[in-house]
Amino acid sequence: MDEMKYPVLTEKTIRLLEKNQYTFDVDQKSTKTEIKKWIEGFFGVKVIRMNSHRPPKKKRRIGPIIGHSVRYKRMIITLKSGYSIPLFPNR
Repeated sequence: MDEMKYPVLTEKTIRLLEKNQYTFDVDQKSTKTEIKKWIEGFFGVKVIRMNSHRPPKKKRRIGPIIGHSVRYKRMIITLKSGYSIPLFPNR
């Protein structure tokens, strides 16, 4: 799926893993229902709740040109207890 970019692993999102909540950056044009169907189908889990927000734009400067960074939407996905998404593959 091109809309799903990557999982977000920060200090806060690591704490959310204890509550069975996973955070992903997705394309800003994708909807909650599209993401929910894709996650349930790909990982074989049951999604209870989804929250999304768009972080503020960041200014980027390359020489004399000032622009903005690439926009994305961040999704926080809560799974039903007993389900999990393998973010760290076992080796």
